[in-house]
Amino acid sequence: MREVEVVGVRVEMPSNSPIVLLRESGGERYLPIWIGAVEATAIAFAQQGVVPPRPLTHDLLKDVVEATGNAVAEIRITEMREGVFYATLVLSSGVEVSARPSDSIALALRTGSRIVCAEEVLAEAGIAVPDEQEETVEQFREFLDHVTPEDFEDEPGSTG
Repeated sequence: MREVEVVGVRVEMPSNSPIVLLRESGGERYLPIWIGAVEATAIAFAQQGVVPPRPLTHDLLKDVVEATGNAVAEIRITEMREGVFYATLVLSSGVEVSARPSDSIALALRTGSRIVCAEEVLAEAGIAVPDEQEETVEQFREFLDHVTPEDFEDEPGSTG
């Protein structure tokens, strides 16, 4: 397993589908995962430190996990089958729960949990961006700094 960090969310054109972009910590591979609009908003809110007046679903899940005396130990992106990514929530008690990566990432951002990805997934779906292409990545990051959660509203479908 390789640790990854959340770069951010964006809308992929021309399909107008939201994606979350992860980057291999200490590496040059990026992992784009297509996600639903609700999850994109939840991830963007968490990254921007937006606290809604009432808990969103991922906030509720965090509270439920903590109310049971657990914590989220880590998030594992475990595999990709037929273009669909799979993840596992690992709780401090050792319990493992199957989950979508998008929900898992939204939860990880709320709990400060580590996110790891199977080497096989990075090898199959990761995109290497050599240092000389870092300027393009920096432009993408600049875009992410200015995107708002409203950019992801009313988008149909979800695979993450």
